[in-house]
Amino acid sequence: MSDEEQRNESDDSLPDLGNADDIITPNDEKQKKKRKKILLEEAKKARYRGVCYMSRIPPQMDPVKLRQVLSQHGEIDRIYLVPEIKQQLPQQVNRKKAGDFRGQGFTEGWVEFTNKRVAKRTANKLNGEQMGGRKKSSFFYDIWNIKYLSKFKWEDLMEEIAYKHALREQKVALEIAAAKRARNFYMDKVDKSKGLNAIQERMKKKQKVQEQGSENGSAPQVEQQEPKVIRQFPQTRPVKDDSAQPKPQMSRNVLAGVFGGK
Repeated sequence: MSDEEQRNESDDSLPDLGNADDIITPNDEKQKKKRKKILLEEAKKARYRGVCYMSRIPPQMDPVKLRQVLSQHGEIDRIYLVPEIKQQLPQQVNRKKAGDFRGQGFTEGWVEFTNKRVAKRTANKLNGEQMGGRKKSSFFYDIWNIKYLSKFKWEDLMEEIAYKHALREQKVALEIAAAKRARNFYMDKVDKSKGLNAIQERMKKKQKVQEQGSENGSAPQVEQQEPKVIRQFPQTRPVKDDSAQPKPQMSRNVLAGVFGGK
């Protein structure tokens, strides 16, 4: 048996491993197991987390300061505060006149505690109480407006925010479409109005010219027609008709001589 035949037999005896890209290495399996383990741990932790809702955020309080204050009562995971609309609200105008806070304000917010029991206890303890802290603090005299949301998860909040964002975008798109229709309607009316004004101006000018002509006693000018060119051609005289005149007759003697008569 030749060397080539031996190599072919050895190749046929090897198992078909398929495409090299389809081969799963031990490292890939380890990474998948690791990711799965992390997801299970996150889901387990999410079961024990609790969310509190704040219906009012004091001026000058931002997520960093809120975390510092609430961290004294329990471990905080995530915070989401809704920023104020950029339009000037009456209270913002009053604060500007008084030379007070001019930064970004927040209207409401959600705070996620790592332990829902701690979240519930903190909400029951602080709700309706004075914030306190240092007397120099700008929100020392503000009142806590915080409530524990039972069976409410952070994912529910994210879904609600995404839904509101989609509604807001749809509303903005409808308003833009309505504004475009109103603009096109207005531009059509403007064009028609310009055309009517131009017609009226021409009629007024024509009427004014006629009135001036009647006041001066001048008859309306008649357009002078160009003189027509008359061409003359020489004509030949007609031939006279001689049928009415008597025809000359030959004498009988001449005729007799021609035909041999006597």
